[in-house]
Amino acid sequence: MSGEALHFNAFVWPNGYHESAWRVVPDEVRGVLGLPYYADIATTAERGLMDAVFLADNLAIAEYRVTHLPQTQFDPVAVLSALAGLTSRIGLIGTGSTTYSPPWELARRFATLDHLSAGRAGWNVVTTVTPLAAAAFGASSHPAPEERYRRADEFVRVVQRVWDSWADDAVVGDRERGVWAERAALRDPAFHGEFFDVAGIQPFPRSPQGRPVLVQAGQSGPGVALAARHAEVVFSGPPSLTAAVEFRSNLRAQAVAAGRDPGQLLVLPALMITLGSTEAEARGRAERLEELASPEFRWQNALYTAGLDPDGFDPDRPLLSQLDPDAPPPSSRAEKLIAEAHRRPQASLSEIAQQVSGGAGQMHFVGTPEQLADLAIEWQDAGAADGFTVMGSTLPYELRTFVDEVVPILQQRGRYREAYTGTTLREHLGLARPSDV
Repeated sequence: MSGEALHFNAFVWPNGYHESAWRVVPDEVRGVLGLPYYADIATTAERGLMDAVFLADNLAIAEYRVTHLPQTQFDPVAVLSALAGLTSRIGLIGTGSTTYSPPWELARRFATLDHLSAGRAGWNVVTTVTPLAAAAFGASSHPAPEERYRRADEFVRVVQRVWDSWADDAVVGDRERGVWAERAALRDPAFHGEFFDVAGIQPFPRSPQGRPVLVQAGQSGPGVALAARHAEVVFSGPPSLTAAVEFRSNLRAQAVAAGRDPGQLLVLPALMITLGSTEAEARGRAERLEELASPEFRWQNALYTAGLDPDGFDPDRPLLSQLDPDAPPPSSRAEKLIAEAHRRPQASLSEIAQQVSGGAGQMHFVGTPEQLADLAIEWQDAGAADGFTVMGSTLPYELRTFVDEVVPILQQRGRYREAYTGTTLREHLGLARPSDV
């Protein structure tokens, strides 16, 4: 793998991915609620020739988070559509739920973004882990993991059919005949499955990329299987080099078994970064963030990101005694919490939460730009990753340092593009444009 260009996405989060970020950045505290905040991050990432900006989403507010974190869970497609007009090359990846969205409607929104951005859209496929979302959508209960992943597989197939409901050559624009598009080139999705019955052609032509890029993050068995069947970018992965090599190899093997080209599946693990001109400076910045971290937030967040309701737990009691032994783990993160609870049956929830991190960023790199470049190349050469999803512990500061100091090092080492050579997200990532048949 030596010598190939690395790929990097910029993860967007209010003030930074570390929960204490908003307490240390000097920016106006409400600035994260306005478009200029997002525009600054997107234009910085584009200046750094990064592949895409990446917007996560939470469909239901967990009230404990209001105390500890800025709350900015806007509609990702709305934000990215605004950024499409302020940028020209950077990819625009947004999250959409397969559990709490109608597939035809989601397909329309992301295809619209692909058109408005001239082919830069990506859809991060999630099943939604938190049961809090159910009430927001009038559901009496949150589906179990196995059902959510069966539904997700079907959902993606429906969306792909909707995106393919126009042939690429449908629009002819024949003024003499008075034919704008050939009706014979339309194909109704006509999908009839376990969860969905969907008919109805997309109300505009096939988008510039044919289909927006599919992104996925699951680490559980069903999540990896879903990614192997459909994903083109995966941003999860274990925190150790050896485990990451195994994860990527297994994922690619499953993709081959599903009849796919493994070269059309990139692994870009989430990596939180704290950079300094020296190791000591970087450590000092990371330590300051940790000093301000709330133990109360940590245990609540460990539960929430695992798909468990924090309000139903006591942080001072042993976690094992509070778990329902008959309930299936709602996520791979819950499996880790439960495994740790069994390993330490007398440990309180607060103690266990300090050992089992929540959120997607399982790795926290603390060091210099040179050291980060070394790590990225080491992981690429080992077959552990094709690049990273960069989560600045503070934003936009870590991102600016990455663009201004890490990118030039990687360029000097022949591992980073010198310019965008294409205009679409697929071209940035080296992904083929899907056929319309």
